[in-house]
Amino acid sequence: MQIQQGLIQVLLYEKDGFHSILGFTPLILRWLLHVQEEGAAATLVLQFQETLHALALLLGQFAKKVTHTLQGHIIAVEIEAQREDPSPSPAPHLPSTMCSFRPCWACCCLLLFFSLEVQGSPKPPSAAPEQVHLSYSGEPGSMTVTWTTWVPVPSEVQYGLQPSGPLPFQARGTFSPFVDGGILRRKLYIHRVSLQGLLPGVQYVYRCGSAQGWSRRFRFQALKNGPHWSPRLAVFGDLGADNPRALPRLRRDTQQGMYDAVLHVGDFAYNMDQDNARVGDRFMKLIEPVAASLPYMTCPGNHEERYNFSNYKARFSMPGNTEGLWYSWDLGPAHIISFSTEVYFFLHYGRHLVERQFHWLESDLQKANKNRAVRPWIITMGHRPMYCSNADLDDCTWHESKVRKGLRGKFYGLEDLFYKYGVDLELWAHEHSYERLWPIYNYQVLNGSQEMPYTHPRGPVHIITGSAQGCEELLTPFTLFPRPWSALRVKEYGYTRLHILNGTHVHIQQVSDDQDGKIVDDVWVVRPLLGRTMYL
Repeated sequence: MQIQQGLIQVLLYEKDGFHSILGFTPLILRWLLHVQEEGAAATLVLQFQETLHALALLLGQFAKKVTHTLQGHIIAVEIEAQREDPSPSPAPHLPSTMCSFRPCWACCCLLLFFSLEVQGSPKPPSAAPEQVHLSYSGEPGSMTVTWTTWVPVPSEVQYGLQPSGPLPFQARGTFSPFVDGGILRRKLYIHRVSLQGLLPGVQYVYRCGSAQGWSRRFRFQALKNGPHWSPRLAVFGDLGADNPRALPRLRRDTQQGMYDAVLHVGDFAYNMDQDNARVGDRFMKLIEPVAASLPYMTCPGNHEERYNFSNYKARFSMPGNTEGLWYSWDLGPAHIISFSTEVYFFLHYGRHLVERQFHWLESDLQKANKNRAVRPWIITMGHRPMYCSNADLDDCTWHESKVRKGLRGKFYGLEDLFYKYGVDLELWAHEHSYERLWPIYNYQVLNGSQEMPYTHPRGPVHIITGSAQGCEELLTPFTLFPRPWSALRVKEYGYTRLHILNGTHVHIQQVSDDQDGKIVDDVWVVRPLLGRTMYL
């Protein structure tokens, strides 16, 4: 058998899942089975699972040499192709774990394992902004704008008051490269610009980008200053990128001006790191109609853990200097604390994080109580609940849950800490359902009274709202019989509305997406202005 040398260049884009695209077949068969002119070449795009080893194993059966180089988000594989002359020859032999076949069947094997797609040259990286979202820095009159580009370009926001007129104000910021931890090491550029001196309650129009490319125009309303107003929030967790059930209704609510901010209580996209962070890109684009118009405040969940929470830390811009793992901010008559329950579970990133966060929480709660005459409500948000009555084996189903009791059941538990400093409302997610608890401490129901359990409660109120969905995981079932401390359980897709009316009244509603926006829970929590430091 005589071998004629040629060169084929394969551009590879890593992809989770398979896409059967058969247009490549005539080209690859012609290359494998027919004599071509000396030096002929072809260009393909190969979508493959996360392994170059398997690629080399398969292509190596009918290629003389396989080399690869990694550059940006493209892997270029050059193959010195072995092409047969018309004379018969033995079929190439694959390892015993695979069947032996002629090159045409090798092509089918490639289809089975990798899926090929004929494409032209890849598009050049874009300087146009995408994945635009807002966050509140905690400073009155401020707003942070964050977005992504694929090339390093200046970071600028132009803003003003007229929807279609000129944007006379400008603010400049910085960008940081983010390299995803996946096999392709995809590089994104995350831009951050802080807007200062905003007039409270005034609606602004803005666009972000640079001379190399601008976003479309978005609108937001600057948050009001001080404690004497009534913030309205959308609250949910566990929102994925695949058919997110709650998102269309949230978009409509946002367009109607129903909220002042969003609290996303962990678990994004399922998962942001998937497909070399392309799922994260897709998710950030999906939430843009909401997140580019409202401060989108977050806390990490278990699905953000990959590569030490790197996608979460890079993509969101929360207050403080802890990469968004824990922070606090004031909103109207409330002090809101966001923290990470995940430090209790992913201990390989360091047990010191548990201790650091716990001491920070205690210090922050002490400061919040000193300011309680101004901001009476203390509200916490963390992903994994202390309690739940779901029929699974999650931490919240165990009596000595880690979040509640701490490491080994006695170190850095949060229930005693939150009870000691009089936390009013604890927001959780993780369980794909909605559950409202009676006021509770150490498994004791501490209702204000039998007739009005949430008026002057003697313990914190827990809300679990993790049913926004949009992932392969379904709703989480409940135990057959409710626990004595469980007030209401809803196994439907939806999200929560939280209205902090004033210093004494908070209104909580659960919206059912399954029932076309019907309110399936409606409760008021009432606490006096005096005596809020601790529960008696």
